[in-house]
Amino acid sequence: MDLPQPVIDLDDLTLRRFEEADLPEFLRVIDESLEHLAPWMAWTTEHTPERTAEFLARRGEKWESGQAYSYAIVLDGAIVGAIELFRGEGAPDNSREIGYWLHPAATGRGLVTRAARAVAAQAFRLPEVDWVEIVHDPANLASGAVPARLGFTVHLRRPAERHAPAETGEDQVWRLTRARACAD
Repeated sequence: MDLPQPVIDLDDLTLRRFEEADLPEFLRVIDESLEHLAPWMAWTTEHTPERTAEFLARRGEKWESGQAYSYAIVLDGAIVGAIELFRGEGAPDNSREIGYWLHPAATGRGLVTRAARAVAAQAFRLPEVDWVEIVHDPANLASGAVPARLGFTVHLRRPAERHAPAETGEDQVWRLTRARACAD
């Protein structure tokens, strides 16, 4: 099985596998981003240094098993966010999902769009993957702009399992198929 690349260089932007040694910097970036993320990301209510350490400690095992490929988004040598390609809970084996977030000082520059484009390409390196999805709350217009720019199409809306304070309680699911990605 082909695995996604552990480091993806995009000129001034780098995506690289998380390491346990990233903990101090990653904690700082999360802490500085909590106010920005809390309206949209339910996990922020449970954020603790211990949970983040546990998250990083499991990245190697998840990578090797194919369950999740987690990348630090690095700009000018500093972590500014995270992006992950993962197999959603209960999702078919032939699909993957992309999730992402950025430090508020790094938003509005197309960084997540560039990162998501690169991660979607990595998803299609996996021979079993037929489609990739990006899921967000419909009220989160910034998150929804990313799949729209990348040629994903709206697939469906469904009730959200968890939601954060600004969210509507629905998930907007965007999908990019292998056939469409290869045609572009």
